Amino acid sequence: MGLLSNRIDRSSLKLGDHIYSWRTAYIYAHHGIFVGDDRVIHFTRRGQEVGTGTVLDLILVSSGPSLNHTHCPTCVPPNEGHGVVSSCLNCFLAGGVLYRFEYSVNAAHFLAKARGGTCTLAVADPNEIVVHRAKHLLQNGFGCYDVFKNNCEDFAIYCKTGLLVLEGRTMGQSGQAVSIIGGPIAAVLSTPMRLVTTNVYGMAATAIGVYCASRYATDIGMRADVAKVEAEDLTRRLSSGLFQVLEPPLAVIALPSTS
Repeated sequence: MGLLSNRIDRSSLKLGDHIYSWRTAYIYAHHGIFVGDDRVIHFTRRGQEVGTGTVLDLILVSSGPSLNHTHCPTCVPPNEGHGVVSSCLNCFLAGGVLYRFEYSVNAAHFLAKARGGTCTLAVADPNEIVVHRAKHLLQNGFGCYDVFKNNCEDFAIYCKTGLLVLEGRTMGQSGQAVSIIGGPIAAVLSTPMRLVTTNVYGMAATAIGVYCASRYATDIGMRADVAKVEAEDLTRRLSSGLFQVLEPPLAVIALPSTS
């Protein structure tokens, strides 16, 4: 068990495991639920692993599986639909390494992790319930994909716990997203320390402290704005508009002319 993530062998996979695989340069990880028979159910943006609707997609997509990657006959990624897909384990990993997301970790273990999106303080439900949620959402969807508020990690954590962060009528937000946002925020919030000390080590320690505190406070196992929602109730609320995640518009990126 490392501080960055928890690598496992395929032989140790269990039904209902929340698994993930880091993409190029550890820019992001793709998450899903192992449901047996070499299948993984995971949440995408119309078959694309990540998407923000901004130029940030150039970085994220280039870090993911190649668009020319040949999928096996049963795992052709859909271009339309609600985004929850079933893939074989090989296609899910896309050549990456297999890791298991950890649940019910203690505070010391959680804070020792160098990166968010690898563990949570929240307690997981029994595996059969986890698999039921994943299969139900495979048929009914998980709302619109949003890399910061409703992504593959949010999907997998919901399947494992049944917990949703509810802010008014919106859903979100994963530890991986908090890590991406939390670093810059920690740097900004630690800037006033320059008025107290010019020691670079003191400022760095303050930034790390702010980052760790933000991760701990926003973990789904610690937040007060969470609710247990059954899968059938979730999809009913999504279809009726009681829960809303507005999908960012697809980015239109102009490439330089070669003429």
